[in-house]
Amino acid sequence: NISNTGAANAPKGSDPIQAMVVDDSAIVRGLISRMLNSDPDITVVASVANGEMAISSLKRTPVDVVILDIEMPVMDGLTALPLLLEIDKDLKVLMASTLTNRNADISIRALTMGAADYVPKPTSSREIGGKGDFQRELLEKVKTLGDARRKRAGRVKVEATTGKTPFKSAMPSSSDIKLRAPGRTRPSVLAIGSSTGGPQALFKVLGGLPKDFQLPIVITQHMPPTFTSILSEHIEKASKRPCNEGKDGTVIAPGSIYIAPGDYHMTVEKDGANKVLRLNQGPKENFCRPAVDPMLRSMSQAYGPNILTVILTGMGSDGTKGGQTIVDNGGTLIAQDEESSVVWGMPGSVATAGLCSVVVPIDDIASKIVSFASRGIL
Repeated sequence: NISNTGAANAPKGSDPIQAMVVDDSAIVRGLISRMLNSDPDITVVASVANGEMAISSLKRTPVDVVILDIEMPVMDGLTALPLLLEIDKDLKVLMASTLTNRNADISIRALTMGAADYVPKPTSSREIGGKGDFQRELLEKVKTLGDARRKRAGRVKVEATTGKTPFKSAMPSSSDIKLRAPGRTRPSVLAIGSSTGGPQALFKVLGGLPKDFQLPIVITQHMPPTFTSILSEHIEKASKRPCNEGKDGTVIAPGSIYIAPGDYHMTVEKDGANKVLRLNQGPKENFCRPAVDPMLRSMSQAYGPNILTVILTGMGSDGTKGGQTIVDNGGTLIAQDEESSVVWGMPGSVATAGLCSVVVPIDDIASKIVSFASRGIL
């Protein structure tokens, strides 16, 4: 049931990203393979029906990115994941699952085990067969993850030739980081924006904060519905503090964590002495809803200079425009460094735009947050 599907529909560039599709449905494998092969920067070199076959194929044919289904006979995706990473530790694995609570939970567990990202499978054949959001997201993630892998390995980056994906394939460069002085006021709130690789990063940062850390934490992580509610449960366990999806009208409380629910922008507004969460389904920003920019714009208005913002791993540049508003109003920004990011898109964008006061590895971010919140020092 292995098939090599390198014969592409589009003329390929000189060094396309090599992909493997792993799904027990031959129809889904065929559809995903055709979508990927329609892009000149990607070639599907293997298409297999279960995890065991994926392992066997990877031993013979190296690839850059694996699209890995969760539920399969013989060997499921969660069992196969660590075995694939054992063969190639730099392999980028994109989990694919339908939007159920169980699959969202498994996908987030897979991220903690080394998967780079996930893509929610469409529920209808019309969605998966058409050139809609699923195809855009799939191509964008495969190309970005493939580029990140090649950059890390020191191989020449594949240039996007289609111009069809919303995010540029080229990543920012660490050599272009421009730092600024931190704000002069202590924060009364912590805002965090993240995307690809974000759940793993959030668990590390929030799990590293001390018990007596009392600033409220407001988070936008690019995720669909269902996934965000499961993510909040995992964050609560990792951080040992209350974490919930934001609800419209919730008064922000010290020591609590609020995460933007899938498909809603989450903003903050003043209500007398209180700060209150607001949800809306306004237009997507940076192709995302929830997006980081509207959250940061509103929080800057509500908190003025008393805001510390952290931009974690993720593709694209969401958070840069909002981050500009934060620093213009006297707030302070921290970004995750390139080496510890799954994709250095969002943090790279704010770092090279001159918005950050420090750019540090993920392991150092919690201590920087505590230092600035307690002593005003980064």
